[in-house]
Amino acid sequence: MPPATTTGPLAGIRVLDLTTVQMGPWCTRIVADFGADVIKVEAPGGDSSRYTGVPRHWGMSGTFQHNARGKRSIAIDLKQTEARDAILRLVPTVDAFASNIRQAALARLGLDYESVRKLNPGIVYLSMVGYGSAGRYAGRPAYDDLIQAASAIPTLLQRSTGSPRFIPMAAIDRIVGGAAANALLAGLLAKARTGVGQMIEVPMFETMAQFVLSEHMQGATFDPPTSPPGYKRTLSPNRRPYATKDGFIAVLPYNDGQWRRFFEAVGKLHILEADPRFANIGARTANIDSLYEMIGEELQHRTTNEWLALLQANDIPCMRPNTLESLMEDPHLADAGFFQWEDHPSEGRIRTMREPSSWSETAPPTGRFAPRLGQHTREILAEAGLDDATIDAMLARKSVATDAGA
Repeated sequence: MPPATTTGPLAGIRVLDLTTVQMGPWCTRIVADFGADVIKVEAPGGDSSRYTGVPRHWGMSGTFQHNARGKRSIAIDLKQTEARDAILRLVPTVDAFASNIRQAALARLGLDYESVRKLNPGIVYLSMVGYGSAGRYAGRPAYDDLIQAASAIPTLLQRSTGSPRFIPMAAIDRIVGGAAANALLAGLLAKARTGVGQMIEVPMFETMAQFVLSEHMQGATFDPPTSPPGYKRTLSPNRRPYATKDGFIAVLPYNDGQWRRFFEAVGKLHILEADPRFANIGARTANIDSLYEMIGEELQHRTTNEWLALLQANDIPCMRPNTLESLMEDPHLADAGFFQWEDHPSEGRIRTMREPSSWSETAPPTGRFAPRLGQHTREILAEAGLDDATIDAMLARKSVATDAGA
């Protein structure tokens, strides 16, 4: 979508996007969803995430559909001087530069912060890295699984389940990508208020260390420590969806009133009143394994529907666990209009997900799709000031590429 027709809270913001795979594209997808003009710079072979899973057409995977919607794609070989010069001509026209390419590689291309800010002193330059530049791990390759390992997630799962495992999704890429989007927007706000641009580094490891330890540091927060690290409630091996007579249910009584209503509803209020292990939230947390085990035993005696009716009637938090398949048919999401079936210009009918937030005035734009590789190469080069003859020559020399259908 050309910037002149963009709407939404970030209308008028322009971002040069040199991100790949998951974390970086998730970050820039957020700002694209809010209406920013995001120029996705891709190598002639395209972002590798174009090719994962089972696409309808090669290079337009399901993951790419959701991570690249609303962006414009230019396919360009930055190792060629004329291609790199074309991107540098765009630098003065953008508000922000976002990349998860290592700084050493960007420096070789003349796209490091010092080089870029000479062309645009007010630019907000976002660098997403695996490990912060101040530490000894700086420059190491980093992927979701590696950062999960570094930030103690597999060993947390080992403590709760008995086996070290990774979360079965690229959760770190999206958590850190969201944090990077927050940092980028804060940088843009600072620029709007002061006129000053800056470089912002968002490291995966440090972001996830804070994410994990803000919950699990616990008594190790203090000097001397008041307890070992680890939050007992979330580490309990009995914290899981519970088996019912015909399926599973997630139940979480949390405060004093909810626990009282739960024991009263199952006819066992005397246990709560007589046992000091369950007298208050501190005692319950210290004895959470026993408490969750009692819930698990109780829930086996009724069906999931019977439990949902009883628990909801007593205002006790509960939820039927979804599968991936049932999540896409969830009635609440249907009520909210979360999913839409739309006709993609090249991919046919696809299921899209709207930006989850709602806005009373500056609603984010809708009906925007992931671009084909190089779909916007010509128009972006024209915006950089190149004429048709120059663009044709670059295409002939394969320093840039464009989608045949564009």
